[in-house]
Amino acid sequence: QVQFVESGGGLVQPGGSLRLSCSASGFILENYAIAWFRQAPGTGRLGVSCIRIGEGGTLYSDSVKGRFTISRDNAKNTVYLQMDNLKPEDTAVYYCAADESCRLYSDKNFHGWGQGTQVTVSS
Repeated sequence: QVQFVESGGGLVQPGGSLRLSCSASGFILENYAIAWFRQAPGTGRLGVSCIRIGEGGTLYSDSVKGRFTISRDNAKNTVYLQMDNLKPEDTAVYYCAADESCRLYSDKNFHGWGQGTQVTVSS
């Protein structure tokens, strides 16, 4: 059973940037839609962004649209989430997961949940 490895989180000041990475051994990411979700303390897991199979069409939640960019590097079997102009409300543990299609309203049926990577935005 696949389990993704998320990395790239950290502590950053408001307005700063981070790039998260999502990878998995023995699992070809380009064959799946890959989504990023985040979970803040005391809340459920919320969809942030998703990249589709093939042409790589993307989805973003309204809260991150214009600030975050999701992309794939199929040669490296990695999906990235570039996060710019970070805000304190972006603080959360970020997870990636796979499914056959993109959606952000529910994490149901997504699989490959790893340990996540902590993003903290604070001055």
